[in-house]
Amino acid sequence: MSENYKGLSTQDYIAQLSIDCVIFGYQNEALKVLVPKLNFQGDFWGLPSGFIYQHEDVDQAAKRILEDRTQIKDIYLEQFYVFGNANRNNAEFMSSLLAQNPQLQGSQEEYDWFVRRFVSIGYYALVDINKVKPQTTYIDEKMEWVDINQLPNLILDGKDIIAKALQALRANFDDHLVGYNLLPDTFTMKDLQNLYETIFDKPFRRNNFQKLMLDLNILDRLEKQFTGAANKAPYLYKFKEI
Repeated sequence: MSENYKGLSTQDYIAQLSIDCVIFGYQNEALKVLVPKLNFQGDFWGLPSGFIYQHEDVDQAAKRILEDRTQIKDIYLEQFYVFGNANRNNAEFMSSLLAQNPQLQGSQEEYDWFVRRFVSIGYYALVDINKVKPQTTYIDEKMEWVDINQLPNLILDGKDIIAKALQALRANFDDHLVGYNLLPDTFTMKDLQNLYETIFDKPFRRNNFQKLMLDLNILDRLEKQFTGAANKAPYLYKFKEI
């Protein structure tokens, strides 16, 4: 491995355990995820991920990884699945990576540590895209927001992890007020409906949707949004304090 990789096995990480994060954002009526492109020859994209120190709580490690990548504190974070198939390892990825980047050849000990079976704990985070300052690591060329329906070539089981995260997001959407983390502080009912239609990938009838949201008792109605035509101006809403 390269100099940047040396020492993974000596940094007091829990062996064969990792965290994979799916960072969701919402912009222009599209659900997006933040993904890094690895700084190597070849089309290698991944998920924001990392390892857990021996002294660290799992949730604490996830929060550290997310804060490092977004520069946001108090992120909405949810553990949603553990990926632990017996054949889940980095061997195929590393073989492809080294074939295109022979300069990375190095310590056999580090290589063996990295390609063993890894169990990964999946977390998803919900953020306001406008507040995120994406931070690359030493192995990233760049980080980009990509439409969830236009994902790049993700290494390992990245696409499966995102699919499972989306499934969990949908299941939790009402109960956890997770829309609070994707919309600005104030919004119209139409903004909220657009978000729901994007997340669930289906239309909602306007009157039924508004009744459903008001019956949930999760919104506070504010003043009307000024548009120059007061009789047509929509009300603004905000989520009630959690």
